[in-house]
Amino acid sequence: MLNKLILVVALTAVAGVTGGFSQNRQVLAEAERVTQDRFTIGLRTPKGANVYAVRQPNAQMLAAIDKGLDDLFVIARKNGYSRRLRHRDYSVFIGKADRTRDSAGTYSPDIAVGAAQYAGTDYDQGGFIYAAGMVIAFNPMAFVIAEHERAYARVSDLVRFEGEHLVLFHNDRRRYQQTADHSQGGGHPILQ
Repeated sequence: MLNKLILVVALTAVAGVTGGFSQNRQVLAEAERVTQDRFTIGLRTPKGANVYAVRQPNAQMLAAIDKGLDDLFVIARKNGYSRRLRHRDYSVFIGKADRTRDSAGTYSPDIAVGAAQYAGTDYDQGGFIYAAGMVIAFNPMAFVIAEHERAYARVSDLVRFEGEHLVLFHNDRRRYQQTADHSQGGGHPILQ
């Protein structure tokens, strides 16, 4: 019994998150690098999407993630895409919000990330931009969004919008290349 307990503790430490499953180490490291957060919570939504968070997400947040994926899958099928359309294919990292209100004062939990290709644009906030969401990896498919305490319809939209990039990457590389970078214009929704 003691050996079994030691093994469980060791696996949890290796996984880097609490919960019954682990995340790809490289993806976890990238999410933590981008957000400067430590994702210690690991769980699944009711429909099976993987969620990694800095704090325990509430039921509304998990339901909003599932709804966003449901909406994504409907519109993806409408556009003729069929690959990677299962909740369990997706990992959503929920990081701490670096701001909770946009410049107009509207509730908008976002994450500060390096400006990169957005440097010098209207989005540039002095070497960084505020992002509502950001794709972290394509295989396994993962993206990060900020924690929300309300406005869960926004969460569903963010999940759908970040998922659009992943669906296109796995189903239509040409269209993915055309829409991957918003610094040259264009936005969401991509799939109509």
